[in-house]
Amino acid sequence: MGDVLDLDQVSVRRGTTQILDEISWRVADGERWVVLGPNGAGKTTVIQLAAARMHPTVGTVDVLGERLGRVDVFELRPRVGLASAALAERIPGSERVLDVVLTASYGVTGRWREGYEDVDTGRALDLLAAFGMADFTDRLYGTLSEGERKRTQIARALMTDPEILLLDEPAAGLDLGGREELVAALGELAADPLSPVLVLVTHHVEEIPPHFTHALLLRAGGVEAAGPIDEVLTDEHLSRTFGVVLDVERHGDRWSARAAARGTSGRRGAAVT
Repeated sequence: MGDVLDLDQVSVRRGTTQILDEISWRVADGERWVVLGPNGAGKTTVIQLAAARMHPTVGTVDVLGERLGRVDVFELRPRVGLASAALAERIPGSERVLDVVLTASYGVTGRWREGYEDVDTGRALDLLAAFGMADFTDRLYGTLSEGERKRTQIARALMTDPEILLLDEPAAGLDLGGREELVAALGELAADPLSPVLVLVTHHVEEIPPHFTHALLLRAGGVEAAGPIDEVLTDEHLSRTFGVVLDVERHGDRWSARAAARGTSGRRGAAVT
């Protein structure tokens, strides 16, 4: 497969509000992308386009070789895994954890009268085990901690064996321990060559898992920078993106950023061993 995602001169308007402004972005097979930017930059809108849950006002969006506006999105969406806050809000708190994952097979939240084969149950159990949730299958979703819910949501997003996995701020609301557990799990997923293409949205470079290969920076609905992660996560690019002078450092396979001391100017991110 060539490009998994291809946004060409895409703009999105709602009334008089310009949410995205002539964005072009391509994601190729095998890549792992992080999307960074401040609130209101357009990150979630980009994810909604990539998930075939929104159409552009102007421009073209191709997802897995299919162009939005010419394809039946209900056939396309099962090929795209999505974990987002909006989707999480629709999961009933009274649902068993195993059923939260299983129901992704039918694209629904909340089990009703649909039936599942043993192979479906087996896959759901394997995915929960992969994210450290093997002992929680019969627990009610509403009783889980925030970190446990996030891991369950990602297992659900992988249930249909998607070709691309979109994660919209998966670490939001987690404490330090929960964040690190999630980042480690996503790092293992990113390292597996059999995993789908990954696109992760976050506000914080500290939440970028190991083995991510590319970065897209959004500011005010436009692209500030996009490309290989080492070339994009620099002091200059991130300072312009977030509107504050930042020092960016790489610590092995993780990143950090903090406000630069007064009187200093942005420089390229430095590797720290």
